[in-house]
Amino acid sequence: MSYPLPGPPPNPADAIDGALARLDGLENVPLDEHVARFDAVHATLTDALSSIDKV
Repeated sequence: MSYPLPGPPPNPADAIDGALARLDGLENVPLDEHVARFDAVHATLTDALSSIDKV
């Protein structure tokens, strides 16, 4: 059985940067895919922001 190694918690800023990067090039994505992309970014940002305060 393996256990996770101790260390610092993930940096929420990394998740935020990754989410915002998903918006790059949005003008080249078909319009019908925009809502799914926005929903995914919103979910990632919500998770990252809630992890900051451990809410």
